Amino acid sequence: MPPTRTTPARRGRPGYDLESLLSVAVKVFNERGYEATSMEDLSRKLGITKSAIYHHVASKDELLRIAVDRALDGLFEAAAETTVMSGKAIDRLEFLVRRSVHVLVDRLPFVTLLLRVRGNTKAERAALARRREFDRLVTELVLQAEAEGDIRPDVDPAVTARLLFGLVNSLTEWYRPRGGMGADALADAVCKIAFDGLRQPAGD
Repeated sequence: MPPTRTTPARRGRPGYDLESLLSVAVKVFNERGYEATSMEDLSRKLGITKSAIYHHVASKDELLRIAVDRALDGLFEAAAETTVMSGKAIDRLEFLVRRSVHVLVDRLPFVTLLLRVRGNTKAERAALARRREFDRLVTELVLQAEAEGDIRPDVDPAVTARLLFGLVNSLTEWYRPRGGMGADALADAVCKIAFDGLRQPAGD
């Protein structure tokens, strides 16, 4: 599993920490698109000079890397938890789906940005490579659950994994934290819809 990325040490002028800069940058990237956003756009939105931004990060690409790693690190932390769990693979798979919903709710702007990267920059290509690694971990859990007789064997495991997390990822298109259901209820709904269809019928 790729190592968890660390956020660079904060530096720069008082009043403009990396977290506030990152929060605004991710919002603008999601609204305008990463490629369509310039550092000048960010400086105007923040009300600071570009040089003040460069005290925190070396480039726009570094801002993107930090942002998408925030989403990816949460997913890999959830995956790591499943490796120390005992019990059936399908239960660990369901746990991973539940935890991934929580990651999405907790880090919604970062996950939304992650799902929009297309591989046009070094940071985007690195993010896509980590996403593929996560997909592989999910596929392995599906394979184990199938081998244990708990998942229907008539769907390719890689397809099952993609469909499962396609369902989770679709939440970014409509879920809004304010006034919506909480992460637990949302995870319950996703798992009920997904796993009732995945589980091998009793007696088959």
